[in-house]
Amino acid sequence: MMMKSLRFGRSLLRWAAAGTAAASLAACSFGPNVPDPTPLQPLAATLVVAQMWKHDMGEVSFPLGVAVAGNRFTVADDDGNVVAFQADNGAELWRANVQARLSAGVGSDGRFAAVVTQQNELVAIDNGTPTWRKKLPSGVVTAPLVAGERVFVIAVDRSVHAFDVLDGRKLWSAQRPGDALTLAQASVLQAYRDTLLVGQGGKLAGLDPMTGEVRWESTVASPRGTNEVERLADLVGPGSRAGELVCARAFQVAVGCVNAERGSLIWTRNASGNDGISADERMVIGADTNDRITGWRTVDGSVAWNIDSMLYRGLSTPLIAGSAVVFGDSEGMVHWFNRDDGTPVARQSTDGEAIRVAPARIGSVTLIVTSEGGLHAFRSE
Repeated sequence: MMMKSLRFGRSLLRWAAAGTAAASLAACSFGPNVPDPTPLQPLAATLVVAQMWKHDMGEVSFPLGVAVAGNRFTVADDDGNVVAFQADNGAELWRANVQARLSAGVGSDGRFAAVVTQQNELVAIDNGTPTWRKKLPSGVVTAPLVAGERVFVIAVDRSVHAFDVLDGRKLWSAQRPGDALTLAQASVLQAYRDTLLVGQGGKLAGLDPMTGEVRWESTVASPRGTNEVERLADLVGPGSRAGELVCARAFQVAVGCVNAERGSLIWTRNASGNDGISADERMVIGADTNDRITGWRTVDGSVAWNIDSMLYRGLSTPLIAGSAVVFGDSEGMVHWFNRDDGTPVARQSTDGEAIRVAPARIGSVTLIVTSEGGLHAFRSE
């Protein structure tokens, strides 16, 4: 198999043509020049936000997913440092180094953590001690999922693999028919009760976590366009759960919600955008390719509000945090908006470096990670 990696905006595309062994070729950048970020307007904060603690790690250029379990955040940096912090006070609980640069992580259930290296090795960590590593057949950019004494991995070729968390024994693999072009950007990989949810192109699939067999598939978006790039509609992570619904963005095409209990599509709406969304039982919120923010009503996908004040600011995937939604931007600013109407309610600065990692939250503490590895924890009620 010949494999070619291309840069498309902030996303990595992977060309996979039929053939024999995979080989990585050159990467390149293309696309229009982005206008200057919209200047920030003065803000009279109506939400009290205070910085609780901060730490510094190494650079974070891979698509980090902050693991949330119990009262701990688990994070990682490019150089293979994996660290667990107590959410309320920032105390370091454990630290490990996997002796390799990372391409994906972190997954954690509170005790075990898992990351993937640039050499396609899945590495498991037990409370700070690396315990096993397994070679994977293809590259991974989505953080592993650690749940039910298993580690689940989805690769850029859309194959899904399950391993025993204790000894690394491979339990099963599932491979759907290959596509000419797939998106090497973090996909949907999460649990819903006793079902494993994975992004498979523009579909959300529910798998049996014991066997890998498909229980249901629901199409969030169908490919369209005149060439392979325009027809990309892969689901991008993270998916966001709101009761029985799991909502996600299909790359550059749509936003939609699926009933994960029945495997049925509830609604889908045309919406450009490259990054994930956040949802609760009231709203689904995300930013488009120009950083126009939209709030859709979770019940039916109707538009509740949209705002243009953040255009071209390089917004991160958002996080709904209580009655607010949080975004980071490319200048290291953190923005809180009212979830129900999009009114700006608070703003905080970090270290001035880009925020590309989705915010994470435990209780009233929201963790922001910058591209230089700055960890900034804010409390908001």
